[in-house]
Amino acid sequence: MLRRLIPLFILLLPLAEIACFIVVGRRIGLFPTLSLVVLSAVAGIVLMRIQGFGVLNRLRQSGQEGRAPGKELLDTAMILIAGILLLIPGFLTDIVGLALFLPPVRSFLWNRLMRNVVVVDIGGARPDNRPRTDPQRTIDLDDGDFRRDDRP
Repeated sequence: MLRRLIPLFILLLPLAEIACFIVVGRRIGLFPTLSLVVLSAVAGIVLMRIQGFGVLNRLRQSGQEGRAPGKELLDTAMILIAGILLLIPGFLTDIVGLALFLPPVRSFLWNRLMRNVVVVDIGGARPDNRPRTDPQRTIDLDDGDFRRDDRP
């Protein structure tokens, strides 16, 4: 069903944007409408830069703490999508793009997404880069049981 809706959405979005341009242009005039479009693109670039650096810092911090950076990665992706939507000329895409810049909207989308996601720990390294010492996964070898062959 989703496969049928995507082409319809791709067809209807530009038509809806054109209709919004006509309605807004009649209300406020041509030059104010064009100014709003250019201003939204500039705002998208500025907001993407400001919020993007903040999310990248949180992403780096979660990596240093050894936590899975899932939420930070999704925030980064949503900020990128929001910036792209603000760069696309149109008022409907601007509304969606501005909404994605709001942290409560991103948290709501994160919570909705996490209902359908199963996280599996694959046993990576600890934050201090020491390997895990799980007694059930440790193999104890004597000196005679192991030999390293350094030849290529």
